[in-house]
Amino acid sequence: MSEYDLIVIGAGAVGENVADRASQGGLRVVIVEQELVGGSCSYWACIPSKVLLRSPAAVNAAKRVPGAAAAVGGELDVPAVFARRNWWTGDWNDASQVEWLQSAGIDLVRGHARISGERAVTVTGADGSVTELRATHAVAVCAGSAALLPDIDGLPDAAPWTSRDATSVQTAPTSLAIIGGGVVAVELATAFAAFGTRVTILAGSALLDRFEPFAGELVADALRDRGVDVRLDATATRVRRDQHGVTIDWDGGSVTAAELLVATGRVPRTDDLGLESIDLAPGDWLSTDDSLRVHGFDWLYAAGDITHRALLTHQGKYQARAAGDAIAARARGEQLDLERWGRHVASADHTAIAQVTFTDPEVASVGLTAQQAKDADYPVRVVDYDLGAIQGAQILADGYAGRARMVVDTDREVLLGVTFVGQDVGELLHAATIAIVGEVSIDRLWHAVPSFPTMSEIWLRLLETWRDEA
Repeated sequence: MSEYDLIVIGAGAVGENVADRASQGGLRVVIVEQELVGGSCSYWACIPSKVLLRSPAAVNAAKRVPGAAAAVGGELDVPAVFARRNWWTGDWNDASQVEWLQSAGIDLVRGHARISGERAVTVTGADGSVTELRATHAVAVCAGSAALLPDIDGLPDAAPWTSRDATSVQTAPTSLAIIGGGVVAVELATAFAAFGTRVTILAGSALLDRFEPFAGELVADALRDRGVDVRLDATATRVRRDQHGVTIDWDGGSVTAAELLVATGRVPRTDDLGLESIDLAPGDWLSTDDSLRVHGFDWLYAAGDITHRALLTHQGKYQARAAGDAIAARARGEQLDLERWGRHVASADHTAIAQVTFTDPEVASVGLTAQQAKDADYPVRVVDYDLGAIQGAQILADGYAGRARMVVDTDREVLLGVTFVGQDVGELLHAATIAIVGEVSIDRLWHAVPSFPTMSEIWLRLLETWRDEA
């Protein structure tokens, strides 16, 4: 039996941040991981997917600028793109991440963790060895999520890809069918279409249906321009694999592709976590308060995807910082700052989640959509503007196409949400995030003067439109 102040289950980006904040707070911490230290983001999600997308995005951006376009007349070097991805993942070797844990004074136990009672965790190693861990103060579950495989006839036997397979392949297939229309689906469709793969998307509704409607529409148009066959409101009913590839039937026809990617959502990795030992249901999400403590427990915490608050790495790391600080403060017997926007709470999860979808064009959004704001009974006014009319955007790319929207609470005259669609709009997003989190009034934003000629001039145009339409 080994005893620590805090046991962290899962050494991905979220678990690492919980462990680090608690360790900096003076606690003795151990982290348990059965795969690679650094987790999905480092090896199968955020990092490899964005590296795969960067090369074609750079080529497309250059092609939109006369003078530069002539210098990029050749084909994309796809093997070089995959080689760069391999470098960024360290060829799926976590030695550098392990070194970081050691430098931070955090112990590591490799193996599969199961909660075995109050403040108790049993770890089974790959060799069958068993390590018993006990926490004097807390256990934090940061085990993440896994791809959801929907109930489609024949799907389990068709050897479908999940996002992990798609981001770690070494060669691009000749053709790829994608079931799903969310962020993973459209990002990987963008990447593989650039690699020369014939891509078909079967989306059960519109693309990016949790965003402002125009975002999915502009992304769908761009994908079609790149040769992607985008089928909306297409529900897959049957899948089968044979010597010709994988055939997917849907209510409007069928398609055969060399590979099939399923990107229809996520499920929590709690099915074999030992939750039954503490009267929680295996396979469920873990519901927490804003200090990330699991409801009904004074010793159990959770952060990241597994809480179902916001399935984004940066948001999970934000939760982790709040959780790690809260765990350390409670262990020291200190009073916590639990007020909205306090040090020990993840308030932004409710109204200020920021996200960039790395399609071409990019989609950058933070806060509430217009419909979400109306559903929450806010008094709402929507202001739209053509990003292509901004001179900074026109200098960035000839024929720049994009759109911006801000959603305003008309009672308080503060922003509730902002969405940008267009090339490189991800770099505009943090200004919007600050405005929403800081609840900066429209009148005060008027005095935040954007530099000319940059794309940030969009803020001036949105505010002018707000005043003109008042």
